[in-house]
Amino acid sequence: MSRIIVVTSGKGGVGKTTSSASIASALSMKGKKTVVIDFDIGLRNLDLIMGCERRVVYDFVNVINEEAKLSQALIKDKRLENLFILPASQTRDKDALTKDGVAKVLNELKKMNFDFIICDSPAGIEAGALMALYFADDAIVTTNPEVSSVRDSDRILGILDSKSKRAENGEAPVKQHLLLTRYNPSRVTNGDMLSVKDVEEILHIPLLGVIPESQTVLNSSNKGEPVVFDEHSNAGLAYMDTVDRLLGEDKAFRFLDEEKKGFLKRLFGG
Repeated sequence: MSRIIVVTSGKGGVGKTTSSASIASALSMKGKKTVVIDFDIGLRNLDLIMGCERRVVYDFVNVINEEAKLSQALIKDKRLENLFILPASQTRDKDALTKDGVAKVLNELKKMNFDFIICDSPAGIEAGALMALYFADDAIVTTNPEVSSVRDSDRILGILDSKSKRAENGEAPVKQHLLLTRYNPSRVTNGDMLSVKDVEEILHIPLLGVIPESQTVLNSSNKGEPVVFDEHSNAGLAYMDTVDRLLGEDKAFRFLDEEKKGFLKRLFGG
């Protein structure tokens, strides 16, 4: 049975699309048939990070409007056999997404036996974001360890509890997970950033992953390759740990503490 997961946040620029790409890729690397859908109609960045922007012919809205079949719009990942991307439209308005249209696409994907359907949500609470979370079984609430970002994420939790299909039907609530991105232990020590504990105390949802601040995330995105493919990157390893936890594994959290400098680094300021 397909599991629909929305990657969402209240604030923009926290790394949702980067996270969606790495989580979907890691699930596929674990042998799970996975599709990742870009709900950010009008902007479209997922295809860039996944390295398939030149292969986009049809998009999510084309399928909803019956201008193309789902099989025509799905792009098979170049690296992984069981990973697919459904890109957003750059030329349509966010109102192009309708509940009936999105439901039809999701039902088709379920019939194609996808294990995971990852919905990459735009930021905030506008139409595209609400549509992305409406059908979710799980929500990965993505936030930076900053007060404004965490506060906006708290608002998203309220919407998940009240405006999802599960809430409307009186079913079990959307399962909520916390993903903390761009975490820098040194800045936490200096008082310039909230700690993991601070964020947990504000949001009160289970911690799924902590992604350390890393230049490799930007480098990987610029190359069109999710950072989870970089086996030497702390951020890539943290995303793989995150997916292990999502799949039910008991995995210790890494990269939470400030790295202790050796004698030579202290001596020469490294």
